[in-house]
Amino acid sequence: MGNDKKIILFDGVCNLCNGFVLFIIKRDAEDVFRYASLQSNIGQKLLLERNIDSTTTDSVVLIEPGVAYYIKSDAALQIGSHLKGYGSISRILYLIPSGLRNIVYDLIARYRYAWFGKKDSCMIPTPELQAKFLE
Repeated sequence: MGNDKKIILFDGVCNLCNGFVLFIIKRDAEDVFRYASLQSNIGQKLLLERNIDSTTTDSVVLIEPGVAYYIKSDAALQIGSHLKGYGSISRILYLIPSGLRNIVYDLIARYRYAWFGKKDSCMIPTPELQAKFLE
């Protein structure tokens, strides 16, 4: 799994989350990220290694191996900072206190299935994208 890659854990059955991952893949010009669903064995292992409670974490987690991990709006903004054309937006949104950002994030996370739908199983990447997924 190359230690230089940042790992995005996402809700594999969430339509919004899957759309977010596809959005990132299209804009990840420098091939910075790898992906795994929160529900996968590797996703659960990575959460456990960082003492992140998998029963309360149901949103995006960004892991920088050997450095740090980010959750909620911090994860989204860190991801955005690596996407061409979105770094400035991320820097501006970082000016908003994380407590306020996370209120909005939590609201969207709470209703994401109702608003965007849910799949019966995790996304299966196409053969072209398979190398970007850890499991």
